[in-house]
Amino acid sequence: MKSYINTDNTQISEHFNVQEFKCKCGNTHDILIDTSLIDKLEKLRAALNCSKIIVTSGYRCTKHDAFVSTGNGQHTKGTAADIVCYGQDGKPISSKLVCCKAQDLGFTGIANITSDYDRTHVDVRSSGKWYGNEVCGNGNVTSDFYNYYGIIRNDSRKILVKGIDVSYAQGNINWSHVKTDGVKFALIRAGYGKELSQKDGQFENNYAGCKSNGVPCGAYWYSYAKSAEEARQEAKTCLQVIGGKTFEYPIYFDLEEPSQFELGKKICSDMVQAFCDEIEKAGYYSGLYCSTSYLDSHISDSIKNRYAIWVAQYNDKCTYTGDYGIWQHGAAGHPEYDFTNTGSIPGVDGQCDLNYGYIDYPDIIKKYGLNGFSKPDSKSDIEEPKSEKSTLEQILDHVASIDNKLS
Repeated sequence: MKSYINTDNTQISEHFNVQEFKCKCGNTHDILIDTSLIDKLEKLRAALNCSKIIVTSGYRCTKHDAFVSTGNGQHTKGTAADIVCYGQDGKPISSKLVCCKAQDLGFTGIANITSDYDRTHVDVRSSGKWYGNEVCGNGNVTSDFYNYYGIIRNDSRKILVKGIDVSYAQGNINWSHVKTDGVKFALIRAGYGKELSQKDGQFENNYAGCKSNGVPCGAYWYSYAKSAEEARQEAKTCLQVIGGKTFEYPIYFDLEEPSQFELGKKICSDMVQAFCDEIEKAGYYSGLYCSTSYLDSHISDSIKNRYAIWVAQYNDKCTYTGDYGIWQHGAAGHPEYDFTNTGSIPGVDGQCDLNYGYIDYPDIIKKYGLNGFSKPDSKSDIEEPKSEKSTLEQILDHVASIDNKLS
């Protein structure tokens, strides 16, 4: 531990200066900085290939810490920093990935700080560990951030379950045969547009078939919205259709109309947020379905970090580099896009979209009492958020609705 006078401008490592860690209170007291904190920040910078790390809060006097936190936290000891890590593209690196790398490097206190998942707390406390997510409160949320956020070490994703997505186009489905074939989940179209009359013609049959045969299911709403307000109305209609039912998987905003992407990145992002926020306010876990190319070009990072992502890319490998929980990888029986040579799904006539799932959504959704499920009576090991935000905002964004578990 070293102490520096308030005006000290020492370059304490290759990329960090004393002044970056000065208390934000405005007074002229000394600055405490633990040398091991700086060592680990340099290693984190290298591990993430950062263009820079911005320290948004370093040392805090007890008075300032009491104003923003508890008054006796790690910041008052000079062992903590709140940071934003930037990639070589100049954009913030998701706090989810930062937490994972910080865990690898031996930081003993680590937590995402914001609902946008762009700011991270790290510390080198000498006693115990804190792996947190301040979107969920101040308690420990996991013992492994890789599992919690559904991020796979060494970029080698492990498939948890295989599923399908269906709509009116597949006609009457024999869900008993689907179940017997080993399909572990289904995403069913609930409808499209703004009118209740636009409910999918097979939605009720597909939902009943899933439930009677024990196939966990989620739903998606095909959008034609051209503004945030229209997307919000679509969400309200969707809620009317799915009301009174239970879903083990998220409720997705299906964004794929070319005319929507012509509106540009901001409007597309605003529409996703409007739809998903409306769904979340009703107690559902919401997400976005979108193709890889448009996720990269037309959806803001804050939206991609905030909601569950179901990425569409017919390919033998998904090239999307962001976080995602489900990948739509092909179509059974399609002459060009059946990359796994599935041929057909018993119980489904004709072609059918195929998906890989990487996150245990049923566990997350039931644990938090979302999507029509009642919350278990037993206390969670996650501290209840002290917030007036919606259920989903409290436990996620994207996942942090979440104890995302991969086995």
